[in-house]
Amino acid sequence: MSDPEHTGPGERAPRVRMTGTQRRQQLIEVARALFAERGYDAASVEEIAQRAHVSKPVVYEHFGGKEGLYAVVVDREMSTLNDMITSSLTQNRSRVRVERVALALLTYVDERTDGFRILVRDQRVTAAEGTYSSLLNEAIGQVGYILGGDFARRGLDPALAPLYAQALVGMVSVTATWWLDVREPPKEVVAAHLVNLCWNGLTNLEPNPELGDE
Repeated sequence: MSDPEHTGPGERAPRVRMTGTQRRQQLIEVARALFAERGYDAASVEEIAQRAHVSKPVVYEHFGGKEGLYAVVVDREMSTLNDMITSSLTQNRSRVRVERVALALLTYVDERTDGFRILVRDQRVTAAEGTYSSLLNEAIGQVGYILGGDFARRGLDPALAPLYAQALVGMVSVTATWWLDVREPPKEVVAAHLVNLCWNGLTNLEPNPELGDE
């Protein structure tokens, strides 16, 4: 009986059969990398199947086609990012919570780069309620609520909170897209400086801002 770890010349190690769940997960991961690399239009079911070492009918069996597979990939990425942003809003002080929103998005970019590339590039393929823009709008609403309470406590007009929330989330999102390629300075430093600008304004910038304690 041959040892799969010590196959001879020309021999191939036996392929391990996957369960349906394992195969589905494998196809999702392969497709995620390919969609991030090529974009939705340039990616094909044939190449996804080739990279996964399966036949095209296997892909159709699990997802019905490229659009169905893409929808699953996007839905998973949206859920991951939404969970990260939502959990970041459970902190105590207003500034700390805003800092955590910025850091959550940058952490997502850092840890799931392929997913972020997909979300910001091929939004037209997905339904309107499942786009990166719609997720940012949800974040804007939550940040606006945080700022509204802070404005009211400080004697500022809470009706202006949505405007500031739009500016803050937009600034973080655009900066995250830039940081995607440069990856410097560290994400914690980027988040601290972003909120420094938002919180203190250009005339009151702290020289060396740091993220606050929870």
